[in-house]
Amino acid sequence: MPELPEVETIRRQLRSEIIDQTVVEVGSHESEKFMPARKIKGRRFTELTRRGKYLIAECDGRAELIVHLGMTGQLLVHHGKQDSTMLDQYWRAWWSLDNGKTVVFRDVRRFGRIAVVDKGDYSQIPTLRDMGPEPFSDELTGDEVWRRTRGRRRRIKTQLLSQRLIAGVGNIYADETLFLARINPSLRSISRPQAQRLLEALRTVLSEAIERGGTTLRDYRNLEGEGSNQHHLKCYGRGGQLCFVCSSTLRSRIIDARTTTWCPQCQAR
Repeated sequence: MPELPEVETIRRQLRSEIIDQTVVEVGSHESEKFMPARKIKGRRFTELTRRGKYLIAECDGRAELIVHLGMTGQLLVHHGKQDSTMLDQYWRAWWSLDNGKTVVFRDVRRFGRIAVVDKGDYSQIPTLRDMGPEPFSDELTGDEVWRRTRGRRRRIKTQLLSQRLIAGVGNIYADETLFLARINPSLRSISRPQAQRLLEALRTVLSEAIERGGTTLRDYRNLEGEGSNQHHLKCYGRGGQLCFVCSSTLRSRIIDARTTTWCPQCQAR
């Protein structure tokens, strides 16, 4: 599933393609998950932002188009308006713009979703409504991370994946962050110093991934092709291989239904 770096990469690339452009034609798959795409015909895009793993396209008239890519969703830009010769079976929604380009939401497994809401009204999207702070927020400190984890019964990795602790973190960057912070993913509570290390590690991991255009392992593509962060992963997906830091064998097991990799030496409990 695309995580914060992948969605942020797409946002940065897509923004210049759609800002101040009006949707002149629109179409979607005949599914309630994608049909809201049709509601913005005639609207002009005024801004493109991100919240966690969600893309939020602001439109005139105080409407917002919300896109979640799910596991296999891709946003593509075609030069030309949509017609039957361009359509393939995985197109779920498309918006033809008055600059002659068409933005396509392609999703093989159909786990993505689209919504149109009044600006700032996320009451019908609980995962967006209840999301925790952005990892790069100036208001998010190590003490705040520690406070938000105190008294929780869930393991620290599961807290990271919940989106309520910090927005935008998925399995790849949770493993990478905990490895860099030297925190065991099975811990249910962390100390103040560990919370500070976790926040600093998360910001480093996410920043580097954004600079590299995201992590392409299977389906993810940005507007320019594949990201390159997959060549720099130090922990995720490397179970059974040697740790780059201490040469111990990295371990991997299921923790709360998610495959988790860690170093038993660097991330000792």
